[in-house]
Amino acid sequence: MTPTLPFLLATATQRLGQKLGISPWVHIDQVQVNVFGEVTRWRTPGHCDPEHGKTTQYGGTLLHGFHAISLITHFYKNSGLWPEDGKDPLNYGLDKVRILKPMVVGDGVRLRSHISLLDAQPKSGGDMLLKTQHDIEAEGLEGFAVYAEYLTYWHAA
Repeated sequence: MTPTLPFLLATATQRLGQKLGISPWVHIDQVQVNVFGEVTRWRTPGHCDPEHGKTTQYGGTLLHGFHAISLITHFYKNSGLWPEDGKDPLNYGLDKVRILKPMVVGDGVRLRSHISLLDAQPKSGGDMLLKTQHDIEAEGLEGFAVYAEYLTYWHAA
């Protein structure tokens, strides 16, 4: 979903509480889950062994919750929400984060983020600290699978 209005740091405070957009879908397969497990040193059977996953109450391996969370910047940028008057964003961290539902990988799982603006704190020189809400949807699951509040420090362009 492309936002209807350009997203600008200069007018961010006027968009507080608004839904900004919905990201395109991202497909995650077992290979990506295994790579994430290797990189994070959390290659456990529940995530990375499909045969083991079939024996669990979920019927398959689960996407790492941190894998879904790590896609927030991808969702943000691919939603067309990079402020046109901002540059060189810095990950400033996360506030409240919850993994609400297990996401079964199976033949692959598709995720997308519903993005809203929670806060915009002006900083010196036109810089801005933004807090966006990410309600991450997993195709086939009712409701959202992940809730995260993401902080980004933006420099004025």
